[in-house]
Amino acid sequence: MPYINIKVTDENVTNKQKQLLIEGVTKILVDVLDKKPETTHIVIDEVPITNWGFNGEQYAQSKKFKNEK
Repeated sequence: MPYINIKVTDENVTNKQKQLLIEGVTKILVDVLDKKPETTHIVIDEVPITNWGFNGEQYAQSKKFKNEK
């Protein structure tokens, strides 16, 4: 039973985009690992941008700075 956890920032990811992610990842697991779709679980977590960091800084601050330029 494969379990895939996708984490994305909470920046207006639509239900359609989530559905496409679930379909696409499931297809990859079926095609590459020969897994059964009915036992493949995909979870999408939306993380607030204040809880996401990279390159030593909070993403929310980095994005705010870029938007102010």
